[in-house]
Amino acid sequence: MDCPVEEGEIRRALERFPAVHRLQFNLPARTLGVDAPQSIWTDIVAAVAAAGFQAEVIRAAPKAEDTARARRAELFQLIAALVVAAGAETIDFLAPATTVWKGLGMAVAAVAIGLSGLAVLRKGLAALLRGRLNINALMSVAVIGAFVIGQWPEAAMVMALYSLAELIEARSVVRARHAITGLLALSPPQAEVRQPDGSWRLQDAQSVAVGATLRVKPGERFALDGRVTSGRSAVDQSPVTGESVPVDKAAGDEVFAGTINQGGALEFEVSKPASDTVLARIIHAVEEAQGQRAPTQRFVDRFAAVYTPAIFVLALGVALGAPLLLGWPWLAAVYKALVLLVIACPCALVISTPVTVVSGLAAAARQGILIKGGVHLEEARKLKLVALDKTGTLTEGRPKLVAHQLLAADAGVLADALSLALRSDHPVSAAIVAGLGGEALEVQDFRAEPGRGVQGLIDGRRLVLGNHRWIHERGQCSARLEAQMAEHEALGRTVSVLASEDAVLALFAVADTVRPSSREAVAELHALGVKTAMLTGDNEATARAIAEQLGVDEVHSGLLPEDKQRLVKAWGAKQAVGMVGDGVNDSPSLAAARVGFSLGGVGTDIAKEAADVLIMNDDLRKLPQMLRLSRRTFAVLVQNVTLALGIKAVFFVLAVLGGATMWMAVFADMGASLLVVFNGLRLLRR
Repeated sequence: MDCPVEEGEIRRALERFPAVHRLQFNLPARTLGVDAPQSIWTDIVAAVAAAGFQAEVIRAAPKAEDTARARRAELFQLIAALVVAAGAETIDFLAPATTVWKGLGMAVAAVAIGLSGLAVLRKGLAALLRGRLNINALMSVAVIGAFVIGQWPEAAMVMALYSLAELIEARSVVRARHAITGLLALSPPQAEVRQPDGSWRLQDAQSVAVGATLRVKPGERFALDGRVTSGRSAVDQSPVTGESVPVDKAAGDEVFAGTINQGGALEFEVSKPASDTVLARIIHAVEEAQGQRAPTQRFVDRFAAVYTPAIFVLALGVALGAPLLLGWPWLAAVYKALVLLVIACPCALVISTPVTVVSGLAAAARQGILIKGGVHLEEARKLKLVALDKTGTLTEGRPKLVAHQLLAADAGVLADALSLALRSDHPVSAAIVAGLGGEALEVQDFRAEPGRGVQGLIDGRRLVLGNHRWIHERGQCSARLEAQMAEHEALGRTVSVLASEDAVLALFAVADTVRPSSREAVAELHALGVKTAMLTGDNEATARAIAEQLGVDEVHSGLLPEDKQRLVKAWGAKQAVGMVGDGVNDSPSLAAARVGFSLGGVGTDIAKEAADVLIMNDDLRKLPQMLRLSRRTFAVLVQNVTLALGIKAVFFVLAVLGGATMWMAVFADMGASLLVVFNGLRLLRR
């Protein structure tokens, strides 16, 4: 099956089976998923075959060499058909006009049609017997009609050219489909696995268990997902996340199947089976997305369903009406009607949209943007406002020590602060520990004061590491200290102060730092004419400080999840709104948005499930990149539909005026098809 028209034929053929609950078509892959009991599979295959399609149950993926051999055989058969068709043309042109030579020429033409067009004729005649008009039905009527009225050389050449162009078109669509799977399927089939005795042995990656330890040498690819246990190296993650710069990996860092180890050897513990790696899920998601219909694609399918019967009726009117009403010769009228049928084939029209959408999906996935369907790829171009969550989306989501000031001439102040912070599990304390580093001192009589900070005895001195409120309650906030804290708080930072019983010793400012890509992403969205809004549950001062750094248009702070959802719905009633988030609390608003975006690295599973688009490497610059791709995809869709209809309109007029032959008709039809296919494939270029 090649197009939505044929999909409809198969749907109708299987309607009579009440046990069939669901059909899932993937036209680029030429596969059909049937949700039905295994007991009726034979009947289903027979029903599909009766509709004119050769069907077989997929039991295992064909070997690459078998596929290549089958493709070569198909190509050689079509080349042979072209040679034989050229022989029929030669006989017609050079041989004497005798019954013997005419019979020989017709036989040669029949052989050419048999070599190239049996599948087309089988499907076309099956459609006609059921009263259905599709591309194969039109071609079958045109070729058989031309043969009957004595135009057998043209009939043979038209069928051979049509089938060859169909083959080129199908290979081009397969190229688009494999653009992502071919790139990502480079993960090695075998992995080096540590054995119980400590030795290393190559093992099939599919059989490696979760928890096993694998080794990857420099230059090799990771076969599975896991977490580094030993070694340091830079890893090229571009096949999975689209990152152009290699990422440093050390113990504790995640690695993904399909990525490339560049530096030193790494050992890692397998965290997921081969069927559930990030790479496998990307391939599965893209394949599922290919089966969905984008809005333009649905429109074209509906148009073609009306267009094809209308053209058939028009051609029939020319064949029967022109001789009776206009006095045309019968054979000339029938020939002109057959030319109209070939020109009118909606092949270029119906193939123009799926190959473009698949190319767009593949181009996005290769850049680390996973789109869950063609509809989302097309809808993204309409966005006028993008709402962004703050923590974990615009910011890193992990507090860091961004500044500290010594307020007393004591060399041991930083060690005192580190020692107190190390005993606390509060995120602010963890940020101070990570920022200061060094060796800790012994702390006695340690106590945590909820909502205030921590305190303890170090070298006989009682020290506190507390927030603004606690220092104020202790009466230790001087005008100078208040000014210093206010300065940091105005920038959205959380301030902690180290103090003794009688003096303030140091000030520490912790902040959730802005992602390096956020500022550029917001600026690029504005350049595309898209407004931005920040939605956060954080306080207003912090939210506004972050928004000012990034240039966000609107700020809405102190929001609960339902507040975010309500805002997105209210905006969505007036314009197309996108939502970007990473947490569980963002899921309702992600689902409410026209297009929901989630970060594939830091995002929660629930947010990833609710989102329509995943940004695999958490780089927000991928967001405007995806919007630009959406606009380019729609532009190519419009170009393809215009080309397909425009070329047919020109040759249609030529045919009516008597200036088009069947040769011209097949070039108009298949030339337009190849043109729109190659135009759609342009999206795969970086």
